[in-house]
Amino acid sequence: MADAPSPQELPRPDRRRFFWPGGLSARLLTLTILFVAAGGMIALPPALAAYQESWLLDRVRAAETISRISDIAPERMDLEQREQLLQGAGVEWVAISTPDVGLRLVLQGRKRPQRPYLVDLRQQGPGSWLVGPFNTLFGGEGRSVRVRAEPRFVEADFVEVVAPDAELKQELWDYLWRLIIIVAFVSTLAGVLVYLSLNLFLVRPMQRITYAMERFRADPEDPEARLELSGRHDEIGRAEAELGRMQADLRAALNSRARLAALGEAVAKINHDLRNMLTSAQIASERLAALKDPKVREALPRLERALDRAVKLASDVLTYGKTQEAAPEARPVRLAAALEAAAEEARLSDEGVRLVCEVGRTDQVIADPDQLHRILVNLLRNAREAIEHQQDRREPGRIRVTLEQADNASLVRVADNGPGVPPRARERLFQPFAGSSRPDGAGLGLAIARELAQGHGGDLGLVESTGAGAVFELRLPGAPPKAPSRARAARSSA
Repeated sequence: MADAPSPQELPRPDRRRFFWPGGLSARLLTLTILFVAAGGMIALPPALAAYQESWLLDRVRAAETISRISDIAPERMDLEQREQLLQGAGVEWVAISTPDVGLRLVLQGRKRPQRPYLVDLRQQGPGSWLVGPFNTLFGGEGRSVRVRAEPRFVEADFVEVVAPDAELKQELWDYLWRLIIIVAFVSTLAGVLVYLSLNLFLVRPMQRITYAMERFRADPEDPEARLELSGRHDEIGRAEAELGRMQADLRAALNSRARLAALGEAVAKINHDLRNMLTSAQIASERLAALKDPKVREALPRLERALDRAVKLASDVLTYGKTQEAAPEARPVRLAAALEAAAEEARLSDEGVRLVCEVGRTDQVIADPDQLHRILVNLLRNAREAIEHQQDRREPGRIRVTLEQADNASLVRVADNGPGVPPRARERLFQPFAGSSRPDGAGLGLAIARELAQGHGGDLGLVESTGAGAVFELRLPGAPPKAPSRARAARSSA
């Protein structure tokens, strides 16, 4: 962790500015304002179109009114009065279309050289209705608009008026700027309110979680790295709870690793002296071999094998401390003989916990003999200790071992009639210093056995556990050579 920041360099949550430039807070505020403003801008075209339609309809209704006045007393109105009526209505001329007469010009003012563009309020589609205001705003100067609409005050097919669009254009611009100011104000206000809400319920808790993670990365033992749970039941609360569990698991793993490191250092210190002691024991066994006592000669091979294994195990201790086992030298091994040697070292006996071997004398597996011996010893010893620690045991303890050949692999099953593995111990059954279900257990036996099995390309696992016992399965890859039949063996001996 040489690149980890020191605790003094890490910022504290209470020292950070409320607006965190470049962080989640600033981005959240900016995006909220932009999204609300974009929503308001989408509403601008319909608002402008509705405003223009209302303005044009007002001109049409005013034109209908002055057309009725002109129809009542047309002979009394001179040109000046007609101009005044048209100017009051905001139009330049008015026409009415009837079925019997057709289009009839009612009032006419001055003519413009430029032909007016047509807006038919009776047949407007959504597209033309939305585009109309922008055609008015950006269509040029000095134009007139020709409007057709359904009549309300006169009997006719439609009313048609012509009006200059300069006033309409100016009012549209004024209305547009008012809308923009309103949208800007609403988007800013909504953005700030949304930001404050999300900052309170999302950003600030995430800052607390991030701060705890940074402190934990810098120093797992730092008290400030422990996150205080807020008690929320949403995703933030779940994230806080999971972070707390993760920190606890990592602290436990680091403590276990530290203990393993200390253990490895201690073993490295005593390894030299231990090997000297074993060497002295081997010299003593060689002197015993010179004796002619038959009992000594009978027990001496077992002593020599035990000393050889002890010397090899002491030599491999440093390799195990480096989390690396020696590569197995796999070859065919008779499983029954390996079980007998492992049962003797695991202290199985007919008077106590006994071994029930259902393996043929010639059945073989492909494995390193010494590592297979260690695997079997750990399995048998764990099973014996589980049976001996069982309370209210009503039947003699037994450990049954079977062998099955399947899929180019050997399956060795070790079943006992003990109490089984407790559910709380199954998840960490193969973890060093964590897998033991007994208070006096170190939890190393199954971890070592599984590591050795995986070194062979196989595996070791718990396949069944009930109140009547547990079953472990050792899988070793490779098919051993078939043993010769009795008839073939007899012919060879003849």
